[in-house]
Formats: sequence, C-alpha cells, structure tokens
Amino acid sequence: MKNFKYYAPTKVMFGKDTENKVADLVKEFGGTKVLLHYGGQSAEKSGLLGKVEASLQDAGIAYVKLGGVVPNPRVSKVREGIELCKQEGIDFLLAVGGGSVIDSCKAISSGRYFEGDVWDLYLKKAHATQYMPIGCILTIPAAGSEMSDGSVITNEEGWLKKDYCVDEFRCKFAIMNPEYTCTLPAWQTACGVTDMMMHTFERYFSVDDDMEVTDSIAEALLRTIMVEAHKVMKNPNDYDSRAQIMWAGSLAHNDLTGCGTTGDWATHNLEHELSGMFDVSHGAGLAALWGSWARYTRGENMNRFARFAVNVMGVPLMSQTTEELAEAGIQAMEAFFQSIGMPTNIHDLIGRDITDAEIEEMADKCSNGGTSTIGGLMELKRDDMVNIYKMAK
Repeated sequence: MKNFKYYAPTKVMFGKDTENKVADLVKEFGGTKVLLHYGGQSAEKSGLLGKVEASLQDAGIAYVKLGGVVPNPRVSKVREGIELCKQEGIDFLLAVGGGSVIDSCKAISSGRYFEGDVWDLYLKKAHATQYMPIGCILTIPAAGSEMSDGSVITNEEGWLKKDYCVDEFRCKFAIMNPEYTCTLPAWQTACGVTDMMMHTFERYFSVDDDMEVTDSIAEALLRTIMVEAHKVMKNPNDYDSRAQIMWAGSLAHNDLTGCGTTGDWATHNLEHELSGMFDVSHGAGLAALWGSWARYTRGENMNRFARFAVNVMGVPLMSQTTEELAEAGIQAMEAFFQSIGMPTNIHDLIGRDITDAEIEEMADKCSNGGTSTIGGLMELKRDDMVNIYKMAK
C-alpha cells in the first residue's frame, strides 16, 4: 500500500432546509462581504438565490452578485470576478450552483491576491501564496468540487482547458439540499452521474492491488450510483435517490476512494481537450472516451478490470479468461452509459465524424506538444493519445 495523505476539512450541511444556515456559516468562517457567484437563471427560478440573499441581508452581511458562469467555466469570467473582489473589498466567496460555479470561485480565490494573470497558475507557470475562503451551496451533483482541491478552467483564447489543484481550494463549508436537484434535466443528471463514476474510476483502475479497504469502498460507491441513477431516471422527484447521488458525488472526489493507491487521470486529461475543442458536457465526453481508454490500457492490470467486471458490473464468473472478463466488464459499463443516455464514442457526442486533424490537435494540446505524458496505470505519450482518440471515433 502506498503512503497517503487524506485531507477533507470541508464542513458539510446535508439535507432539507440546510440552505437556511448559509449566513451563520459565512460568519463562522469570517465573511463580512460576500461575492455571490452563480450561473444562469436556474438559481433564480428555483428561489434559492432569493433565499440566500434574504439570509445574508437578515444577518447584516453585505454581498455583491456575479452571475453568468457557463459549463466549462471561462477564464474571462474569472478575471471579471477578481476585479470585482478588488473593487468591492470582498472577503468571502460563495458559490451557488454546480462544479462550474465552484471551480470559477476557486479560480477567483487564487487570482485575488496574485500579482500576475490568473491563467499563469493554471499553466503551472506560477503558484499563488494567498487565497480567499470559499463556501458553496451545491445544486448539481457531479464534479465533486465542493470537497475537492481542484479547479478546471477554460481559456477562450485557443480553447485550452487546464486544472490547478491546491488544498486552499477546499471549501470551508458545503451546503447540500437534494431537493434542489430534483428539477435537473435527465441529460444533466446523467452527465453528473458519469462524472462522479469517472472520479472513482480514475483512482480505482490502478497499478496497485493491495488496498482492499479503498477498493471495496470504491466498488460499493459505483454500484450504488448505478442503482440510484436508474431510479431517478424513472422518478426525477425521488428525494432519497437524489440524496444518495448527491452524497456519492462528494465521496467520489474528496480522495476517499484513492487512499493508498496510484491514480490514473488519463481519461480526464483526454476529455479536457475534447470539451475544450467542442464545448461539450464534461460527463458526456468522459463516457465517449472511457471504453477506448480501458481497452487500450487494460493489459497493464488485467486482473483489476476482471475484478471490476465481477464486483461492480455483476458479470457472472464462469469459464472465461481474465481478458474475456475484463472485456465483458467494459461492455457492461458502456451499456450502462447508454442506458442513461450517454454517448460511448465521439461521433455520437458531437454529432459528426471527428477529423484526423482535430485528433492531432487535441493530442498536441494534451501532451504539450509531445513534451509531457499522462496516466498512472499506463504512461501515455502523444502517439498513445492519438490512438485512443481514434479508437473512440
């Protein structure tokens, strides 16, 4: 088993009416003037934004609003938020929404006191030394950003999508009321389910086989997500199933399912270029790529893929070879993705054939011009990236 650090300092308030505690939590963590950051109209239409504003006003907490965050959040909005924080003397960031809004808040947090351009942090050219505190009210379970140390931002100049990860990004508190997820469209629910499963996959499909506790937690989490996903597809207002999915999304990305193992993260890196180029939903992009990645890399730990087939996907043990079991598990996973409306290839994702030139461009960006590799299960060079993209066409 690998040595590991597990750090999950976020205070979680989970359940009905927990949004009513927002002002007390902001005060608890030292906030006196808040940037209220959100996406589109859903936060307003649901009444959640109004409740948050009323709670802050009643508590005498000043706030400034900044909406307009989009999926695959943009660095231009981040820069706008940084300038607003400087102008208004903001001392606390409050995200109301899903992973995109939280990631945008994290980027603002890192750029507020940084003397250079915030994008340099995501390019790994520099490292911030001071951050603003962040809290969130989660409305879309998917990214796990409410308890993770990471943020992913897209730069419209060149459509580059990059991540930046520091412990200071972990939210001081996360309010999670599953009631606010019941109105999510089926597509968004499916994308969220896929994303949280992939966060677990990136840790589970490892070169390491000696951390049974972590593996068993990951397998149980994956099985639960699939069962509850089918329930909410049939009944979107099933509070209990929505609650299971919401909590699963946090556990999938607060590092619990990676303790003592070597993570992979190749599928996420490959997908960042896909959604960066085509602006597709992150979860759908992951589903489109995963099967091809799995078939390309499974030889590095065939036993792990066979275990997945049996313990997670329920493939019956008969007289199959390990390789046949592994393939059956991959096929079963793709069938699940399809059952919730997710694509399992790039053509179905973007609605047309992807060109070889587009594949070469994505591989070039993903490998930084062939100078870097990705992957923990198998080290993927630029040519490997091209091959996986082509397999996923």
